[in-house]
Amino acid sequence: MALPSSLHSYWTEMARRKAIRAATGSEAHYEDGRYYDQAYRRRRHDVRFYTELAVHSGGPVLELGAGTGRVALAIGKAGIEVVGVEPMAPMLARACERRDKLPRAARDRIELRSGTVERLRLRRSFPLVIAPFNVWMHLYTREDIERGFATVRHHLEPTGRFVFDVLLPDPSSLAREPSRRYLGGRVPHPRDGSRYRYSEYFSYDPFSQIETVMMDFEHPDDDRLSFCTPLTQRQFFPAELEALLHYNGFAIESHTGDFKGAAISAATESQVVVARLR
Repeated sequence: MALPSSLHSYWTEMARRKAIRAATGSEAHYEDGRYYDQAYRRRRHDVRFYTELAVHSGGPVLELGAGTGRVALAIGKAGIEVVGVEPMAPMLARACERRDKLPRAARDRIELRSGTVERLRLRRSFPLVIAPFNVWMHLYTREDIERGFATVRHHLEPTGRFVFDVLLPDPSSLAREPSRRYLGGRVPHPRDGSRYRYSEYFSYDPFSQIETVMMDFEHPDDDRLSFCTPLTQRQFFPAELEALLHYNGFAIESHTGDFKGAAISAATESQVVVARLR
């Protein structure tokens, strides 16, 4: 039975608006590579985890969503060839800037290139494909997710491994009141060196399973310099993630609650998945 034209138009418009919001939220947080490096400079546990996997694999390694090179540079410095793919030009430029400061031997092991998870097709395969730090959470629709898995299958050697991490959905976070402001102290920003008053707002769409975080930066002296950055992330529940992997041709070797192999629990922040082709 066809939908009435007015109802069809309504849902078409809602889908269009959701797509716009998701696109904005998938990019805005990655427009400033220097701020990104500053914000995540203490995040090292995942870098160690992926570097150890890379060394064990012997390389080469394909990293989907290389960002500013946090993981790719560490892998290259560990003596392993790595191809880092990043869709956002500011992040890629920052990664190249950081790579170019390394000794020549490490520099030559690190290839950085532009590309998206959904459409990448290189003419080579890898024993290890990785997507660190919530990259998969920027695949918002079933079609995007399937394209992402197709990219992995295309590049993974028959006995290779696909390893990635995503956040564990937090019911209390997803149920937050969108109008409530969560204060986060003062944050220096490399754009002008000012210490901005930082706060966050959270909203969640249970139909699309997308959470939007509005990161508010309030300038201490001039409100005209204040700004807000959206971040949208697709939430993946554990059983759902297992089903998606299965029906896209993967078998799970491990699905843990941290980078040390702990079981998933209510205290889990990140789900860490090691998978291979079925």
